[in-house]
Amino acid sequence: MKGKEFYQILKERQAAGATDLTAATILKGAEAGEKFLLEGEEKVRVFADSHTEPQVFMERLGRSPKLLVFGAGHVSMPIIRIGKMLQFSVTVLEDRPKFADQARRAGADRVICEPFSRGLEQVELEPDTYAVIVTRGHRYDEDCLYGVLSREKESGTACAYVGMMGSRRRTAMVRERMRELGIAEEEIRRLHAPIGLAIGAETPEEIAVSIFAQIIQVKNEAERTEGYPKELLDAILEGYGSGEKTGRAVLATIISRQGSAPRSVGTKMLIREDGTTLGTIGGGCAESAVMQKAFQMMRIPESPRFLVTVVDMTAREAEEEGMVCGGRIQVMLEVTGS
Repeated sequence: MKGKEFYQILKERQAAGATDLTAATILKGAEAGEKFLLEGEEKVRVFADSHTEPQVFMERLGRSPKLLVFGAGHVSMPIIRIGKMLQFSVTVLEDRPKFADQARRAGADRVICEPFSRGLEQVELEPDTYAVIVTRGHRYDEDCLYGVLSREKESGTACAYVGMMGSRRRTAMVRERMRELGIAEEEIRRLHAPIGLAIGAETPEEIAVSIFAQIIQVKNEAERTEGYPKELLDAILEGYGSGEKTGRAVLATIISRQGSAPRSVGTKMLIREDGTTLGTIGGGCAESAVMQKAFQMMRIPESPRFLVTVVDMTAREAEEEGMVCGGRIQVMLEVTGS
């Protein structure tokens, strides 16, 4: 598949809830730029067996992460703000109208002001859901935790992360209570409680940072790329339409890195012909160099619609340009749109 067909099918599969998707792009030869969407481990294995690794880029696609926050107290406010800063879709469950309004003002995408059990019935727990339980009391924390773990058991789908605030003594008691309620030991061991990394956090803001440090650690251990967020897919497909906003763009994707390059493999950035962008591959001179190549691809008729380029940020080049990081990134550039 090339161009519009690939992105349309990908959007449809993601909208349908597909979670085990792999995108493969041919990098060299007559088929350079050809893209494949593979679903399931068996299709990935068969594809990999028939293609040489250096000539194809394969990425297991993660979906846009979802943050599910139980409670809208003083600790939840910086959690919501940092979640939005890190591009999570944030849903807050809170049973008190005044506090629910605080969550809305903090920028939550969705606030459900219902008793926690009823609110939980209105959300989907998926492999890209990060559940943070920080209610106003241990009784509510325990009820919310049981609700999440029992829903996971019923659906057979586990959240990416479940964390609950509390002291070591209190969380040990909650774990024992979960055993009494029939939650399997394997599921109880997945619980992050006390929540967050042990960095000595005290203020609500520090606690929120410790929680997200742990969430990022868990998220990045999954070895999935950031994939194609909905906003990015919509922008790419918009370029193939027939309205005023149509037009070419270049999708830049980091396909390999060495050294201390700032962004990971799979990071994407859309560069439009008018100079506007969506996303970032790290900023600075490296990003500027990639953008210049992208503009050449869009503006010079004889330029290729697909190429792979290397940006060198090793010691000498980094020092000359004043960059704080070193390393090399290999970037795949694809012209999209009409």
